[in-house]
Formats: sequence, structure tokens, C-alpha cells
Amino acid sequence: MADPSSYRPKPGQIPDSPGVYKFRDEHRRVIYVGKAKSLRQRLANYFQDLSGLHPRTRTMVTTAASVEWTVVSTEVEALQLEYSWIKEFDPRFNVKYRDDKSYPYLAVTLNEEFPRVQVMRGAKKKGVRYFGPYGHAWAIRETVDLMLRVFPVRTCSAGVFKNAARTGRPCLLGYIGKCSAPCVGRVTPEEHRELADDFCDFMAGRTGTYIRRLEKDMMAAAEEMEYERAARLRDDVEALRRAMEKSAVVLADATDADLIAVAEDELEAAVQIFHVRGGRVRGQRGWVTDKVENVDTSGLVEHALQQLYGEESGDAVPKEVLVPALPEDPEAVSQWLADRRGSQVSLRIPQRGDKKDLMVTVQRNAQQALGLHKTKRASDLTTRSRALEEIAGALGLDTAPLRIECFDISHLQGDDVVASMVVFEDGLARKGEYRRFQIKGFEGQDDVRSMHEVISRRFRRYLQEKERTGEWEETPAPTGPAPTGPAPTGPAPTGPVPAAAEPAAEGPREDDGRPRRFAYPPQLLVVDGGQPQVAAAKRALDELGIDDIAVCGLAKRLEEVWLPDDDDPVVLPRSSEGLYLLQRIRDEAHRFAITYQRAKRAKRVRSSPLDAVAGLGDTRKQALIKHFGSVKKLRQATIDEICEVPGIGRRTAESVAVALAAAAPAAPAVNTATGEIMEEDDGGSTT
Repeated sequence: MADPSSYRPKPGQIPDSPGVYKFRDEHRRVIYVGKAKSLRQRLANYFQDLSGLHPRTRTMVTTAASVEWTVVSTEVEALQLEYSWIKEFDPRFNVKYRDDKSYPYLAVTLNEEFPRVQVMRGAKKKGVRYFGPYGHAWAIRETVDLMLRVFPVRTCSAGVFKNAARTGRPCLLGYIGKCSAPCVGRVTPEEHRELADDFCDFMAGRTGTYIRRLEKDMMAAAEEMEYERAARLRDDVEALRRAMEKSAVVLADATDADLIAVAEDELEAAVQIFHVRGGRVRGQRGWVTDKVENVDTSGLVEHALQQLYGEESGDAVPKEVLVPALPEDPEAVSQWLADRRGSQVSLRIPQRGDKKDLMVTVQRNAQQALGLHKTKRASDLTTRSRALEEIAGALGLDTAPLRIECFDISHLQGDDVVASMVVFEDGLARKGEYRRFQIKGFEGQDDVRSMHEVISRRFRRYLQEKERTGEWEETPAPTGPAPTGPAPTGPAPTGPVPAAAEPAAEGPREDDGRPRRFAYPPQLLVVDGGQPQVAAAKRALDELGIDDIAVCGLAKRLEEVWLPDDDDPVVLPRSSEGLYLLQRIRDEAHRFAITYQRAKRAKRVRSSPLDAVAGLGDTRKQALIKHFGSVKKLRQATIDEICEVPGIGRRTAESVAVALAAAAPAAPAVNTATGEIMEEDDGGSTT
């Protein structure tokens, strides 16, 4: 526990200007981010007598070891910078809302040539128009099914669309009139985009125009005695009205607004948001959070606004935002919202009428969500605590293992050997700390040796991080034989291989505030396997001089728990919560490893001899294959012929010829059953 006076800035050092400040702990991790109109006045509040501070604030300042700040010009800039830093550093003492589920949206992919209507979850993508969120995906599908009668926009996947275009036959929706079938040219791209725009306008609340237009066309058709067309238009009007009835009118003046309500107690808070467009509730979502900082309702509202609109722009930010309490600086928040929308935004507390009545409904939903969350969490906490206690008792640990790491090896007949590391803290998965490894020390299939290498590399990085942070003056010398695998060279990464889908295992910069990748040791290390794998893991720790981490293995065959140097396994009851938790951790490690292994195998299978040519990108590879027709014909070409391809110079042509010559098969492959010589694939890819 640090004394705040030890890092308190000197008098007059803090500027009396708007800005954003960061508290860091002894490991340089950012643990709290805040903003202030006056940095001098705000930071002075943290360095008063500890007895006068709120318990949460007192915990934060005694955990911190330093404070720094950045001066900005306006309160709006401070608000934006605070949001950016909270998102970047994920400070442990800042309020962070988490969704209680992944909400589905109705999305229209306007960034495609032929926009598609579909259900989407997760992060929003650029160029896609979103409506919602909805409580259930089936509610979206019911609405879309009704509207496709009037707006027959494409809903099929890219694969189905391309197949229909290739065969010249539309899918079932094209035959029954619920798709305009742009895949077979029934409508032009411009006509289809106009349909998609009309669909978006209707979903955005501009409903009256279309219904009046359809009714006018229906009456005109009836007067001209085109009764079949009039009947179809009548059914279209009815379909649109049924779609509108899916969301009842709550505000009579066709208002576009978001209503935010907060329910809270001393420890937690729940936020509910109703999205009202055209006077109708078009979406609803909810968040919950732990009150890890000393924050009131105004602060909770401000954090909710930052999270809700921090990545939004344009019409996604409504004209009106109704809240239960105004933020500390409502003018700055209103200006920030207006900047994101591109026009004025009204941020206020509803005082009377329909809007106040609807806010009461939103508040009731927030109270119910908080009560439901607390009930679920109490049950979940009890179960997880019992599981950790059972594991501690079965393995003879002094305390429950709050951090558990599990390792698994995956390969296909000795090829593409990889390993995974998954992390569970307090019985819950910490996916941001998962890591992946390529086995580098040897080739072939040897799970025991692979496990030894991976454990050595992971905990060698742990020792390097301890030495870097000064927790040890020097790294202890290994007590056993030299560990297998590549030797470390300073703080450079030796373990996981960076990949786009998962966090890379490269060490962070010295002062960026992010958590170090391998800085935290587990209380329990679990390996997927039996006695041999456990012995390999224990030997790796012994060689590094680490003796304060428990090790066990979970064998798949009988779900037995093996401990180092024990001839008999520990058998947990089948109904044990501890066994169930170990199984979940082991299965997650297996899933993570096999996913990585399959990705590596797929990449290897798709490889081409042209991949070995330095500086030859995908565009020029495709140009070469398109020009010659296949890798085989390209291999037979002369350097002068290769130079004829646009973008290919003589030096590149020589590199291509050398790479193809080196990759040429020694002899043609022969089908032993038929005697047929197997020609190289003309698609430009070999395995």
C-alpha cells in the first residue's frame, strides 16, 4: 500500500486548466482515468487526509504510485480524451458498463453493391446501417418477413448470391416475390439500392409517406379496374401496418429520442436504454456495472453516454437524449453529442407528459434488471466459490486458486504443432489473456516435450517481467538442466505467435500502461494430459527455480486429476463443482488450441511457391496466374516472358523463376491405382 504523499505533485506544478489525468500503480499500469475543468482543484482532492476520502477513492490512491496529466483546450476535448483512454487502458478503478447479453441488430449492408438485410451482432461495421438493438433475433426476422412484400431487398448470403448468379436461377424468395432477384438481373443495382434506401427510411420512422403512397396507388388501380394489382397493394399496406404494430406508439409527436434510466445501490448499478424512433420503441438494451469508483447518478449517466455514443455518428445519435440526472458538465456533454451527430442535440431531464411517463417505464426496467442481475450473480458466486474450494481441498492447496492457467497441445499427425494457454480468474474466463504458441524447439510429434517447451517459454517470460519491474534484483539461476526450446534474448517475446484473431504475446512498451502479457503467475497450472505431461510441466518450473505454483493434469479418459510425483490420481466425484470447473477450463484450452491448429493448417494448404518471393504481393501473384493460367505454365515460362506481365520487373521475374525452380517436384506424381500421371493443379495453388 502506497502513501499518496510519496507521489504528490509539488505545489504549483499542476496547471489550473482543463485536462485528463491518469493514476498508475507501481508496475506502470493505468488504474484510473479522470477529467476535470481544473486539474489543480480536482487532483488536490485526492491528496487530502485519507480518513476524509471515500473508501473506494482511498483504495485507488493507495494502490497508485504516480499521477500524470494532459492539458486540453476545452471540456469537450477532455470528455473525448477520457473516453479514449478508458477504452485503451481499461483501468480497474473506472466504471465500465458490460452488456448483459449480445444484442441483435437489424442491419442493411449499404457498403455492398447489392445491399443485404440481415441480423447482426457484435461490433458495428463501417458502411452498414443498423436498427435496434432488439431483444430477440426472431423479432427482427418477423419484421423483415412482413416488409419484404413491399421492399424486396436481398437477404441471402454472398455464397448463395454468387451461386444464383452463376446458374441464372434465383432462390425461393425470388420466386415468391420477396426478393427482387438482383442476382439474375431482374433489377439493376441502382433500382435495388433504391429499394434498400426505402427500407431504411421506413425503419427509421418515416412510415406515413409510404403507406399514403401505397393507398393512393391502390385507389388508382381500383378506379382503373385493375383489381388484382389493387389487392396486392392492399396486402402490402396491411403488411406494413402489421410491421409497425410490432412496436407500439409511445410518443405521439413522432419523436426521435433515447431514454436512459439508472438503478443503483452501494455496490452495483444497472442502466436501461430505450431507443425511440418516429415515436415508437425501436430497440432496448441494458448494462450493469460494479461501482468501483466513488460515482453518483450524474457520473453513471455520463459514463453511459460515453459508452453509448463514443463510437457513433450521424443519425445514430438522436436529436433528444432524456436522462434521470444531468452530467456534472451538461454543456460540454451536449456539445460532444452535437459534434458526433453533426447537429444540435437536446440533453435534458423529462419533466411532464408522455416522456416522463415513458421514463418511469424505463426506470422500472432498470430496477428489474438490477434485481435479476444480483440474483444471478449471488447464485453464480456461490457455485464458483464452492468449485474453487473443492479444487483447493482436493489438491491440498492452502488457499483457493483465484488464477488458473491451462495448457494444451494440438497437431495433425505431427504437423503444425501448436499449444494454447487459457486463463480463468475467479472461475471466469479471461479471454483477453489467452495466448497461442508455435512449437519451435523440434519437429515431429512429442506431446510431453512440447508441453515442457511451452511451460518453459511462458514462465521464462514471467521471470523476465519480474526482473523488468524490479520485483527481483536479478533472475534466479535455473536449478536443473537447461530448458528446451530457444533461449531468451532479453525482453523480446519467445512464446506466442501474433495473430489477427487473438492478442499477440509481444511484450508491451515500458510506459504505455497496458497490463504486461506474462506479468501475473497463476496459483494453479493445469495441463491437458496425465502423468507424463504433468511431470514435464513440473520439470520446466523446477528448471526455472519456480516452486510456488501448484501443478496438476486432467486426463480425458477417466477425468482423473494427476499430481506431480504421485502414482495414483485424485478422483473427484462426478457431481463435484470443482471437477466441472476443471473440465470447462481443459475443454476451453482444447478448443482454443485446435482452432489455431486448423487455421495454420488451412493457411499451409493454401500456400503457393510464389509465397517465397519477397515483395510479391497478392495483386501481382494474381496477375501472374491470370496471365499464364497456372503455376505449371508459369514455371515453364522464360524470364523475358514473365517480364511481359504488367508490374513485373526483371529482378522480380528472376526471383519468381528461382522460387518456382526450387519448388518444382522431383518427378511427376502417379496414381498407383490407374497409372495416371497427376498434373499440377491449374488453379495456381499447390500443397
